[in-house]
Amino acid sequence: MRKFYALFAIVSVLGCSATAPVTPTLPSLKEKKVLIVWGGWNGHQPDKYAFLMEKWLKEEGAQVFVSNSLEIYSDSSFMQSLDLILPYWTMGTLSKEQSKGLLNAVKNGVGIAGCHGGFGDSFRSNTDYQYMVGGQFVSHPGGDSTAYTINMTDTNDQITEGVSDFEILSEQYYMLVDPNVRVLATTTFDGNHDAWIEGAIIPVAWKKNYDKGRVFYCSVGHNPATFEVPEVWTILTRGIKWASGSKGGELTTLVSPVYHK
Repeated sequence: MRKFYALFAIVSVLGCSATAPVTPTLPSLKEKKVLIVWGGWNGHQPDKYAFLMEKWLKEEGAQVFVSNSLEIYSDSSFMQSLDLILPYWTMGTLSKEQSKGLLNAVKNGVGIAGCHGGFGDSFRSNTDYQYMVGGQFVSHPGGDSTAYTINMTDTNDQITEGVSDFEILSEQYYMLVDPNVRVLATTTFDGNHDAWIEGAIIPVAWKKNYDKGRVFYCSVGHNPATFEVPEVWTILTRGIKWASGSKGGELTTLVSPVYHK
């Protein structure tokens, strides 16, 4: 039944707006300067993600730049001029200058948003990068044929408002997560593949601050089909819009009640 629901939910991205909840007030992408950087492990089809995001961003009126080279991060003046960075680069390695250019841009107010291994499993040896993201992928028991539930934990947030719990057929990410994030959605592992993690609750989507920059992450996004699930597309695009308002936006304490009391 779960697999049937997930397959039934797959519709065209253009049709998602008809079934998705009404979008709350979020920063506009119009005239925002956005950089998409794609590459790394080809199994995640980063080129298709980049194409999808570029098309949507242009429809939203953004000024879009696309690069399949990490060297763009070394151009500090260009990086500082951006409003938003959308990376999708699984694994790989950042040079010292590339890392500095990227992280300093976010620290100084450039928003950043991403999903799955393209953001949460990049540059495994770079702990400064992981500190910025707020989490790191470590396993996906069951692989990409896993049917699981995603639970909304903060339905008062702009990103998840009106979105109900839903089921999906994809990789269920087990992640190591920074307690200093605002958790928006979680998933619970059933232990069918690794018995010792039965009942473990792991964040799926969160937002956080990295100095002056807004950071948004969603662990769903293994292949193009996952973005066609209306709830996934809604959460992802709202998170991107939220992060795009980093410059000039208010910074608040975003720590989650999941970790803080």
